[in-house]
Amino acid sequence: MSEKEEEKKHIPVVTENSIKFLETYINNPSPTGFEWEGQRLWLDYIKPYIHEHYVDNYGTAVGIINPDAKYKVVIEAHSDEISWFVNYITKDGLIYVIRNGGSDHQIAPSKRVNIHTDKGMVKAVFGWPAIHTRNGEKEEAPTLKNIFLDCGCTTQAEVEALGIHVGCVITYEDEFMVLNDRYYVGRALDNRVGGFMIAEVARLLKENNKTLPFGLYIVNAVQEEVGLRGAEMIANRIKPNLAIITDVTHDTQTPMINKAAQGDLACGKGPVVSYAPSVQINLNKLLIKAAEAAEIPFQRQASSRWTGTDTDAFAYSNDGVVSALISLPLRYMHTTVEMVHKEDVDNVIRLIYEALLAVQVDQDFRNVK
Repeated sequence: MSEKEEEKKHIPVVTENSIKFLETYINNPSPTGFEWEGQRLWLDYIKPYIHEHYVDNYGTAVGIINPDAKYKVVIEAHSDEISWFVNYITKDGLIYVIRNGGSDHQIAPSKRVNIHTDKGMVKAVFGWPAIHTRNGEKEEAPTLKNIFLDCGCTTQAEVEALGIHVGCVITYEDEFMVLNDRYYVGRALDNRVGGFMIAEVARLLKENNKTLPFGLYIVNAVQEEVGLRGAEMIANRIKPNLAIITDVTHDTQTPMINKAAQGDLACGKGPVVSYAPSVQINLNKLLIKAAEAAEIPFQRQASSRWTGTDTDAFAYSNDGVVSALISLPLRYMHTTVEMVHKEDVDNVIRLIYEALLAVQVDQDFRNVK
């Protein structure tokens, strides 16, 4: 390797201990509306790096550095994952479901799941007719009307005796792994990997002895998957001056994705900065300058009328909060094998960190010349 290539070699930001936390955090279920165990894990991890913390009525967790400062900056991700609800139990002991968030019915057949009950976790599978029995002229595709769970019971009473009832939440069983020493893979990287990244920013600030001239609110919000609800609530409680949101966006390099519609974005090419009405243009410029100064590779995305992330909730709260979005490219969103590049994770952490160091409390972000 030449000297020039050695200089460009990626140096990981995360530590071995960080990755152990990430694996534990991803493997822990955190369905929308039931995020509390994941939030406990997250808060336990960041407590050494913050001064104060609290959890709001619906479970959004907030760690604070410099809580007495008047100027408030938020870095935010969301903690909830897509899931299912028990909707109907048949007399034969089969279970029909409805969505909790944007769960994909097409990937459900043959998946293993956990049904969360007051009596503990109950194992089940999404059943599907064998290929030998599907011999019609036109095969029936999986839909919300025909996918079902089998928990090994033969009567409704037997299902209910396990503690299962209408309204029980259901999560997939798939677990975290590292693929080809290059990708983190698992369910719910959307967007618990975001919670991991903002926690790592707090760690870096502490370990590098950085003193910020403002209060930093590290926010792991709930209920993004059902309409940005956790962000709406916490934005009104914190009343921040500025917010940097991180979420995932689509890697568009795999088959059946239209780049003309979705943009040309790739895992491994760096964080994505977005252009949208809710993204404050001068804060976006600050992010880009920070990336360029620190030689962090980045990509650009146009998000049309809205970003579809908690950026929109923060931007339009409290008479308008200066907000921007840093996205992490991800493959196979809302499946059990979501994939993100390890270097992109490092570089999102670095970009948020560098951007915070560039923010000044007297900065005028107004769109005026």
